Amino acid sequence: MQQDGNLPMATVDHPPAGGFATLVPELTVLDLAARLSFWCAVLGFGIAYQRPENGFVYLERGGAQVMLEVSNGTWETGPLARPLGRGINLMIHVESLDPLLDALAAANWPLFKSPEESRYRIGEQEAALREFLVQHPDGYLLRFSQALPSA
Repeated sequence: MQQDGNLPMATVDHPPAGGFATLVPELTVLDLAARLSFWCAVLGFGIAYQRPENGFVYLERGGAQVMLEVSNGTWETGPLARPLGRGINLMIHVESLDPLLDALAAANWPLFKSPEESRYRIGEQEAALREFLVQHPDGYLLRFSQALPSA
């Protein structure tokens, strides 16, 4: 079912499960309906709520939250040029990378960086992650990571 021409109607408008995260990025997008297809059908996010009259949607997936809003000039500090979001990547923790990798392959979506194991020092400890990067249709980099057992 469509509402306001392009946005799918959410079956339930509600605050995000578990409440609002303390930091939620809002990404300016150029085509909201197409971006919803990428975020929901491919990446597995769901719509918590939306304001179709404003070209806005709030998405969530396993505690990760992101807002998408059609470019309208309100928050733009300068002219937009692709790729949007240069210099930033959004890290999204997931239980397993494999379902995402399968969905991206099925959608014929290229990876920006193939899965690899990374180790990051956190104080005197080390975190081991398996992670990959994919570029959002507007150019934002999304880094999905899966925790690995500590060595």
